[in-house]
Amino acid sequence: MNDHATELRRPDGSPLRILAVDDEPMLTDLLAMALRMEGWEVRTAGSGLEALQVARDFGPDALVLDVMMPDLDGLGVLKRLREQGNMVPVVFLTAKDAVSDRIAGLTAGGDDYVTKPFSLEEVVARLRAVIRRSGGATTDASDSILQVGDLTLNEDSHEVVRAGDEIELTATEFELLRFLMRNERRVLSKAQILDRVWSYDFGGRSSVVELYISYLRKKLDAGRDVALIHTVRGVGYMIKAPQQ
Repeated sequence: MNDHATELRRPDGSPLRILAVDDEPMLTDLLAMALRMEGWEVRTAGSGLEALQVARDFGPDALVLDVMMPDLDGLGVLKRLREQGNMVPVVFLTAKDAVSDRIAGLTAGGDDYVTKPFSLEEVVARLRAVIRRSGGATTDASDSILQVGDLTLNEDSHEVVRAGDEIELTATEFELLRFLMRNERRVLSKAQILDRVWSYDFGGRSSVVELYISYLRKKLDAGRDVALIHTVRGVGYMIKAPQQ
């Protein structure tokens, strides 16, 4: 078992629950085998409608979800889950390679993308990352509070507060903000952000970084006198408090 996997478990100490959804039985069997080797409890589904039923019964901590399925596609499954208030982290599987498809999945509420063909190790790594970001698992890490100006971020409770106002962030927005705050006053390139937050480079496309920076700005800076997130043209982004 991977050492990283031993650090991740449900808050009550039980194994993480993963739902793998694909209309190719051989693929779901392989995924289930790889995920069980991590010590996780796994269920599978072969269609979108079956996935919704299993998700209700099983209560997974994360989904591996194929985009292209005959009855209800992955984006449709995710839409219904979010409408039901289920914010479970989702890693999409897709044969599509267009960045527009990837961004469509992320803006629909997905957390990451893996393009077929892929390695099982890659899927496990992406799942581990999105589960950590979502706060859906406990680790041995101690409490950690990051602060930039009047903005604070609690790495354990995932609470973000600016000037007394609590700010709701998605798992990916939280991870992006944490990376910026850990590197206060340091300019981070789009490539560095892609590598750290998404663990890969989206085929070299950086528009997803611009998209998520704009999301953060709307939540953190909009309507406030002082902006914390700054663009360094041609270089990247940084977060800094105003000079006293």
